[in-house]
Amino acid sequence: MRLYCLSGDLAKPCYIITFKGLRIMLDCGLTEQTVLNFLPLPFVQSLKLSNLPNFVPSRDHDPQMDGELKECCGRVFIDSTPEFNLPMDKMLDFSEVDVILISNYLNMLALPYITENTGFKGKVYATEPTLQIGRFFLEELVDYIEVSPKACTARLWKDKLHVLPSPLSEAFRAKKWRTIFSLKDVQGSLSKVTIMGYDEKLDILGAFIATPVSSGYCLGSSNWVLSTAHEKICYVSGSSTLTTHPRPINQSALKHADVLIMTGLTQAPTVNPDTKLGELCMNVALTIRNNGSALIPCYPSGVVYDLFECLTQNLENAGLNNVPMFFISPVADSSLAYSNILAEWLSSAKQNKVYLPDDPFPHAFYLRNSKLKHYNHVFSEGFSKDFRQPCVVFCGHPSLRFGDAVHFIEMWGNNPNNSIIFTEPDFPYLQVLAPFQPLAMKAFYCPIDTSLNYQQANKLIKELKPNVLVIPEAYTKPHPSAPNLFIEQPDKKIITFKCGEIIRLPLKRKLDRIYITSELAQKISPREVTSGVTLSTLTGVLQVKDKVHCIQPCADFVKDDPTGSSSSGTAPAPSKEEVLKNVKYEYGTIDVDVLMKRLAQDGFTNIKMDRTGGFLSLQLVDEDTTIKFEENETHIICGDKPITRLKLRDTLLKCLQSF
Repeated sequence: MRLYCLSGDLAKPCYIITFKGLRIMLDCGLTEQTVLNFLPLPFVQSLKLSNLPNFVPSRDHDPQMDGELKECCGRVFIDSTPEFNLPMDKMLDFSEVDVILISNYLNMLALPYITENTGFKGKVYATEPTLQIGRFFLEELVDYIEVSPKACTARLWKDKLHVLPSPLSEAFRAKKWRTIFSLKDVQGSLSKVTIMGYDEKLDILGAFIATPVSSGYCLGSSNWVLSTAHEKICYVSGSSTLTTHPRPINQSALKHADVLIMTGLTQAPTVNPDTKLGELCMNVALTIRNNGSALIPCYPSGVVYDLFECLTQNLENAGLNNVPMFFISPVADSSLAYSNILAEWLSSAKQNKVYLPDDPFPHAFYLRNSKLKHYNHVFSEGFSKDFRQPCVVFCGHPSLRFGDAVHFIEMWGNNPNNSIIFTEPDFPYLQVLAPFQPLAMKAFYCPIDTSLNYQQANKLIKELKPNVLVIPEAYTKPHPSAPNLFIEQPDKKIITFKCGEIIRLPLKRKLDRIYITSELAQKISPREVTSGVTLSTLTGVLQVKDKVHCIQPCADFVKDDPTGSSSSGTAPAPSKEEVLKNVKYEYGTIDVDVLMKRLAQDGFTNIKMDRTGGFLSLQLVDEDTTIKFEENETHIICGDKPITRLKLRDTLLKCLQSF
């Protein structure tokens, strides 16, 4: 069993595990920090941004690159449409991925890059809230960038990284950065998602039984349990042991795993979410009392639901209950409406409100009483009429590189009475504000991250008692902001990995389950050979299809074999004994040169050889067929062509020794 690490972003993971010939992708997170290297996209032209001076490198200057880079307060930014860093596609071709398992909606934003225009033919599985809220995130991202298009795209700077200042000079895989996908790509990728419920069991091509269990992090978030008859693998990503609005984490399903893969720990390990929530409410109240307005850059779902509830109650207690609150997002209406129909995915306290009946989230009440108003954009119909200050505005994007938040920074930035409060830990707030400097409005950093911190993760690992723990290498080292925070070495074995690494996991096939037909089962005659031990011989043909092993009667095998005698009746069907006499057992390794010669002799031409990820494959172009060689397995992939498959099988067998 191998694990491929395709992402260096610990909060937005993307891994692939290979087992029994299958390639299973665990999450497909999108690294969005790359957008901080670009200038913001305002809805209307900004004089400040458009008048920024060009950056000219001190050496190796290319005049054609003039205008691509701008300088602001000592920082250099790219004047172009923002680009994103995709999971690494050279380690393993996305078209070879069989299954994608998604743990939460924050870890699926790279899905359109993986499933669209790549030849992907696999299946994607997620819970219903993950699919629907993930749709909101993807649609909002596309809308924000497409509503403020750039006239041209900067590309030449990627060839001059060596003469650019930090952080551009350290840009990771800059030539692989991609602009945002289209709405059509979003729809295409989401159409491939199959919805699953908590504790529902899914047979993955006979190799695994996959089960999503509640992770307690956000609506519909799940950890995945991959089990066979003899092995158990648990993938823990984006989990929380705190009491919030999602259903609590299911720890019992994760216990005693052979392999436990853990990632997605908190990005703010030194702070308490409850403390930061209190600070946010206090800062908003102080801003309002100073006759200023507060801007809270946010995502369209998740923590923002809790902010509505907590902030409204605190403002009422402070005598500021008449302060208007605005939620601005292209998917605001859908997000608010959908959150109130998710009873089965909520905590018991929220579920009980549904059965009263009552709204599980108080923002439904605030909407009815106009305490909270929502709009698609600042230029949407009715917003200018309802808008008044001082107020509290929730809008995106948290990166401040696109979306309505850019407009409010432009409008409020010169007034020190106003404030901007950052709650999302995905982006360093000083880098977020860099292109807007100098800025008069106050900035507060109140990261609210409910995912596991290091102490909670250490406690959880001790309770789950895995045989082997697999974690990113960074988790075993002291955290930069807190040297005493890291994952402790448990009693059991620990394996670490880094971005771009392929590691072996200590999970080998020792036993497998084999099914027998009812006809054969009736013919079994056990004989006691010693006290408590009975034996029986069994004669049949072992058939392996989609990783499922089944022993069938010889007569059925002869009848179904396309290479057998014709059905005209001219030749009688051979007996079981005759079939068994002709059975050969092949062994050894395949010599590719010998195989190429035999394929040519059998009429197969136009063969291309390819080596990817250490594995060899032969592509039979004219037959649209691929032969893949792995350590102990050979796969013939030719679609619905049984005659071609059997012909290639016979050719392969001729290259082996037999007895």
